[in-house]
Amino acid sequence: MFDSVRSISVKSNIFSTITFLLIILVIISSDSIISNVSLNSQVFMHEKISTNHDHHLQPHKNSRALQTKSADADVDSSLFEESHVADSEIIEFFSRNRCRVQLFMTWISPAESFGERELFGLESLFKTNPESCLIILSNTMDSIHGSKALQPLIEIGFRVRAISPDLSSLLSNTPAENWFNEIMNGTKNAGEIPLPQNLSNLIRLAALYKYGGVYLDTDFIILKDLSSLRNSIGAQSVDVNGNWTRLNNAILVFDKNHDLVYKFMEEFASTFDGNIWGHNGPYLVTRVVDREAKTRDFNFTILPPMAFYPVDWTRIPRFFARPNDLAEQRWVQAKLRQLSLTSYGVHLWNRQSNRLHIEEGSIIRSLISDHCVFCYRPLSSS
Repeated sequence: MFDSVRSISVKSNIFSTITFLLIILVIISSDSIISNVSLNSQVFMHEKISTNHDHHLQPHKNSRALQTKSADADVDSSLFEESHVADSEIIEFFSRNRCRVQLFMTWISPAESFGERELFGLESLFKTNPESCLIILSNTMDSIHGSKALQPLIEIGFRVRAISPDLSSLLSNTPAENWFNEIMNGTKNAGEIPLPQNLSNLIRLAALYKYGGVYLDTDFIILKDLSSLRNSIGAQSVDVNGNWTRLNNAILVFDKNHDLVYKFMEEFASTFDGNIWGHNGPYLVTRVVDREAKTRDFNFTILPPMAFYPVDWTRIPRFFARPNDLAEQRWVQAKLRQLSLTSYGVHLWNRQSNRLHIEEGSIIRSLISDHCVFCYRPLSSS
């Protein structure tokens, strides 16, 4: 009997131990399952929130293009935000001010990047073209910060305004309308180059086609009155015989509804390549003129390089450098005389020169000093 009781007691202890271990295992397993579910839920919720946030910032489905665009610190993504500025505002601004010259610029970087050099460019523009009117097509400059930057010029009577472009309206009834719609709905590959850079090439064409006037990049120092120019484009380079070899779209002068500008937009839409720098800009105007001008007269003028590109981008550093001896001083003075006689402006090739210092005695410092509006303002070397 004793052995039987002992056996029952041992069995009972073994059963209790096994039961206790099973309970512990169940608790541990449940905790692990709950933790994993909670962790997965947090990841899902984070991914869902991130997706919604990206969708809010990026109104079309071409995620690769937008990621490339957003990664470029010098390009502002707000160019894609909806804007409902009617083109009647642009027409009203030009007509109300009785502009001698209608001017356009674009700006796709943050307003805080619109700095001293850009302002000196505007000063030179209004110093030589005081009765002109300038619209800067830019979402970022159409802001409190942008208005503050332009206010000194406005206060002394110059007519300049930043307007957010309504791209749908601007491109409607143009050869690029369908291209833009395909970009917006994600069926067209925008390529690796930030899309706003290519849109800037298109916006200038659409603005000139719809309103007529002069388009200028912001990295120009203007030396002369532009009102005498009509339907013109500048050659960037020529061969030994003086025949142009490359054109550039940093300055374009065309009447409203000009056929050649229409051809430029057709080419943009039909041959767009977002992976080759310049393909949709300077190379575009070069190949269109080379092809189309052989078959018909478009009533336009190709200006020689000295008009707007008197220095090649490979040699622009010399325009920023001080002369180191008498021979270089004489070269600077001779070049300044040549520019005053033959050039409407000097393109600064900002991609190559934006980190160059403007040295004392240099050509650029002399040009700025001679074409400034706020000449009492100290000129930094940067």
